[in-house]
Amino acid sequence: MHPDTSFNLSERVALVTGATGGIGGAIARKLIAQGARVALASRSAERLSAQVEALRAEGLAPLTTLAYDLDDPDAIAAALKGFANTYKRLDILVNAGGIMQDAPLGMISAEAIDRTLQVNVAATIHHMQYAARLMARHGSGSIINLTSIIGVVGGANQTLYAASKAAVIGATKSAARELAPKHIRVNAIAPGFIDTAMTAHYKDVVRTRVIAGIGMGRPGTPDEVANAALFLASDLSGYITGQVLGVDGGMQV
Repeated sequence: MHPDTSFNLSERVALVTGATGGIGGAIARKLIAQGARVALASRSAERLSAQVEALRAEGLAPLTTLAYDLDDPDAIAAALKGFANTYKRLDILVNAGGIMQDAPLGMISAEAIDRTLQVNVAATIHHMQYAARLMARHGSGSIINLTSIIGVVGGANQTLYAASKAAVIGATKSAARELAPKHIRVNAIAPGFIDTAMTAHYKDVVRTRVIAGIGMGRPGTPDEVANAALFLASDLSGYITGQVLGVDGGMQV
C-alpha cells in the first residue's frame, strides 16, 4: 500500500501573515514541515528573526521573511511586489495577521475602528488581490483567511472585532465565487477560544466562563488550527471553496 502524499506541499510557495503570532506561527511551521517554501510576514523584524531561529532549531527553514505593518497599504504593496518579483509565484496565502481590541460599544474610539478595519479587513483584501494575480499565472492556488467564531455569532464588548471578522467572511465568500473559474480556492477558518497571547489577558473568572461554554470543555491549541489550515492548503481540499471551517470545540457564545 502506497503512503498518502495528499498533504505533501513540496516546492509550493506560501506566504503567511501574522507569522510571529501563536496561530500564524503554528501554521507556518506546519506548512514548512510538509515541504512548502514559506515566507514569514510580520510587522516586527526582531520577532521574525527569533521565529526563524526557533524554526531552524527544529530543523525547519523558511523561504524568507517580510517585515511590514498591515496598517500601511503602501508597505503591503511594496513587500508583495518585491516578493512577486523575486519568487514569481505563490501557491498558498494564509492571512493570519490581525488584532483584537475589546471595548463596550460606547467606548470604541474612531482610531480603534480605523486600525482594526485596516488590519483585519483591508489588509486581507490587499493580500488576496496580489495573491490572485500570482496564482492566476499558474492556474491554481489556495487562499486561507483567518476569521473567528465571534465574526459568526458576535460577542458582548466585541462589536468592532466581530464586524471586522464578519467582513472577512463576506470577502472570503465573494472572492471564492470570483476566483473559482481560475481554479483558485478561497476559504476561511473560524477559531474559537484558542490558547494564544491574544487570549492570555483574560481574567480567570472570564476564562472559566468561556471554557464552560465550549462543548469539549477546553481551549483549542494553535496546532489544531494549523491542522485545519494544512487541510485547506493541501490537495485533500481540492474541491472546497467559499467555506468557513469552524475550529471551536463546540463553542457557544
